[in-house]
Amino acid sequence: MNEDKIFEIVELAKSTGKVKKGANEVTKVVERGDAKLVIVAKDVNPPEVVMHLKPLCQEKNIPFLEVNSKDDLGSAAGIERSTSAVAVINEGEAKKLMQELSKEDKK
Repeated sequence: MNEDKIFEIVELAKSTGKVKKGANEVTKVVERGDAKLVIVAKDVNPPEVVMHLKPLCQEKNIPFLEVNSKDDLGSAAGIERSTSAVAVINEGEAKKLMQELSKEDKK
């Protein structure tokens, strides 16, 4: 899935649903099983900040995506700072895009 679609999901979920931002918040909602999608930036330094999220998402059966830039991820999440990770809790109007995402994953 291209990054523009991923950012569109984050923006729509932020404005019409609910998202959590930052590695700590995302970790909490993943552990509780409340996340519907997790997006992590590849340029996080040190990578140890987010490296636990992918196996945790696999364990909890939560879709996991990566984007190149934490700055772009922060912008999509509606904050003026970069963010290492975002979790979609309630997709709101991004539901159709999330369904497209799961169809692409099954290909």
